[in-house]
Amino acid sequence: MAMLGRKRPPRRASGVSGLSRQAAETPPANDKTADDNSVLIERLAHDGRGVGHLPSGKTLFVDLALPGERVEPAIHRTRQRFDEAHVRRRLNAAPERTDPPCAYFGRCGGCDLQHMSLAAQREHKCSVVRELFARQGVELPEAMTLLYSDVSTYRRRARLSVNVDGQGRVLTGFRAAGSHRIVDIEHCEVLVPELQALLAPLRRVIQSLEAPRQVGHVELVAAPDACAITVRQLKPHAEDAQRWLAFADELADQANPVALGLLQGRHEPQRQWLTLAPDLRETLTLPGRAPLTLGFAPGDFLQAHAGVNAQMVAWVMDWLAPEPGQRLLDLFAGIGNFSLPAAAAGARVMAAEGHPAMVERLAANARRNDLDVAARQADLDAAEDVEALLADASPDVLVLDPPRAGADAVCRALAQASERPAQLAFISCDPATLARDLARLIEGGYRIRHVAVADMFMHTAHLETLIGLQDTRKTGGDC
Repeated sequence: MAMLGRKRPPRRASGVSGLSRQAAETPPANDKTADDNSVLIERLAHDGRGVGHLPSGKTLFVDLALPGERVEPAIHRTRQRFDEAHVRRRLNAAPERTDPPCAYFGRCGGCDLQHMSLAAQREHKCSVVRELFARQGVELPEAMTLLYSDVSTYRRRARLSVNVDGQGRVLTGFRAAGSHRIVDIEHCEVLVPELQALLAPLRRVIQSLEAPRQVGHVELVAAPDACAITVRQLKPHAEDAQRWLAFADELADQANPVALGLLQGRHEPQRQWLTLAPDLRETLTLPGRAPLTLGFAPGDFLQAHAGVNAQMVAWVMDWLAPEPGQRLLDLFAGIGNFSLPAAAAGARVMAAEGHPAMVERLAANARRNDLDVAARQADLDAAEDVEALLADASPDVLVLDPPRAGADAVCRALAQASERPAQLAFISCDPATLARDLARLIEGGYRIRHVAVADMFMHTAHLETLIGLQDTRKTGGDC
């Protein structure tokens, strides 16, 4: 255990692990190796595409193919080092293959792993984390905690794109994989029921518009007791504004409130609510603790799956174990997802965000729950702001939940600081930037103690990774 969580010399990762290793070591019984037009899928790429090799040895990425399957590929893109293809014919099916539940699968760019069993999807995500960390020379603990929910209608926020095709048809839906083309949809298998119920009336209104090309997209968000629709209107249109007002009157007759607003203008758009402004709140309930109420507004960052988010917060609280008097610093704090539970446990919390509106929302949520949280605005990509926060808060423990770009400035400051938190909880939606940032922290003396992978987006390759780190300078070295 002496090297656990320590950065090791970089090694070439095979990319064959978990589901991929099983397929590579156990070729299917009906393996048609004599078929010169077929390719054996050896493993999965990080994005879920099958990986094989052409007879020439060139790497081939194949859409919707699984390890162990032999396929006849149709190459649709040729590159210098690899080609990309889709399946012309599948000669056998992997044991992990399942029937996709969505009628739009294969056309819509979302939920692109529906052809895999849920167990295989989650095994793949854990393998991706291990491989990306191995590329940085970072060894992870053998055991990983898996956070997930089997509730399939989970997604509480979505963005619908709107376009008019060459035949004049108004399309409302999601983008096709790797394309700006819109796939017209009537229903979505993963939206929460409250948002699912809004798709049909929204389509009807959008298709009735005089100038549908002036609608860029529509944002949907759901809270337990209310929903909000925001229409991105690129250019005002008087007749269409009346149609949206009529739709707002329809929404007012529904049992649960649905707010409707226009975000108008190409540059510096202004928001206009056609109904009462929404009062959106979520309830965060952790085991053995009183529920917390967090208010948010359309456009605020909100984890897509409420149930998995609650598991993530519980995991972080278990690792950091905040207690009365403990100093906790929460960076990229959002609406208070981690700050408020820590403050409720008695910790002295300072929380930082970059945007003034988010700082105000965080402070308001602290007041709503009668909690003491010092909300600060700071540029967390600027070394001087990060160093000032660390000096001011003098934290015992730290929560780090950055966007996809990671937390390079924070990790640099922590690695070099003489006084720094003894424990870190690092939450990331991008394992590649997380591996980069962790390599810096480990080089600076932190060690990985616990790892969890959260399946936040069922049926997709996206994942959340949670890392519990400890400063070995304060714990007397490795344990």
